[in-house]
Amino acid sequence: MEMINALGRRKSAVARIFVTEGTGKITINKRDLTEYFPSSILQFVVKQPLNLIGAAEKYDIKVNLNGGGFTGQSQALRLAIARALVKINADDKKALRAEGFMTRDSRSVERKKPGQPKARRRFQFSKR
Repeated sequence: MEMINALGRRKSAVARIFVTEGTGKITINKRDLTEYFPSSILQFVVKQPLNLIGAAEKYDIKVNLNGGGFTGQSQALRLAIARALVKINADDKKALRAEGFMTRDSRSVERKKPGQPKARRRFQFSKR
């Protein structure tokens, strides 16, 4: 198997990944997964697609991650990994789709509008 690459986005985070045959090492921005995401919940989120199809120890993944916060980044990476796994073996798509890992979460921050303090919040108004 040659190198497979894929892209995942969430909010303003972008994950570009390169998957090769290996032993299950995930390297993010030249740092180890456990170092980049110290939280075990975020590590679990990243590994969900791999655990689902039982490929956690099969592939080495190199990741370029930028933008967003840690939650958005971990979810962008999860989408990228799911997409890469489908490129490797199309039969896994159904299982990944059923768990919701193939869907790009399109929710992002709504822009602030002029004449308002936030996107939807209006300035205080009192009719005196």
